[in-house]
Amino acid sequence: MSISAPDLTQRPPRSARTKLGGYVILARMLDKGRATAAGKNGEFHFDCPIDQHILKFLDISAPALMEELKKDKGDGEILAWIGENQKNKHQPWDVEAWSAYHEKRSPESDQETASFFTNRVVELGGKMREDIKTWFDLLDLDDYVTFGGKP
Repeated sequence: MSISAPDLTQRPPRSARTKLGGYVILARMLDKGRATAAGKNGEFHFDCPIDQHILKFLDISAPALMEELKKDKGDGEILAWIGENQKNKHQPWDVEAWSAYHEKRSPESDQETASFFTNRVVELGGKMREDIKTWFDLLDLDDYVTFGGKP
C-alpha cells in the first residue's frame, strides 16, 4: 500500500496543533516532508525553523527523517522509527510539557520578532487581531487565508 503525499499546492499541511504520538508540530512536519519528497510542497518548507524545534527535542536529523519518509512509511511507522532512533528519549510527561509550551509559545522574545509577528498578522487580515497570540495561531491563520479563507 502506498502512502500518498499531500499536495500542498492544493491544501495546507495538518495544523501544528495536531498531535501525533503526543507531539505537536510532528504531523505538520511529516506532511511537509512527504510533499517535498513528491515535489508537491508548494510554498511549504520541510526542516523550517518550527520543524527544527521538534527535530532538536528528539535529536534526530532532518535528512534521516526524510529518508524514512521516502520509504513511504505511514505516521505509525514513522513514530516507531522515531522511538528507535531519537537520541533524546523522553517520558510522556516531558512530551506533554514540551507540546504545551509550544502550543502557548508567542513572539514576545524580542522586539524584532514581535514586529515580524504583528506585521504578518496585519498582512493576512488587514488589521491586528487580538485573538492571534501564538505562533500556532499565526500558522493556522496563514494556512486558512492562503487557501481562500476570509480573515
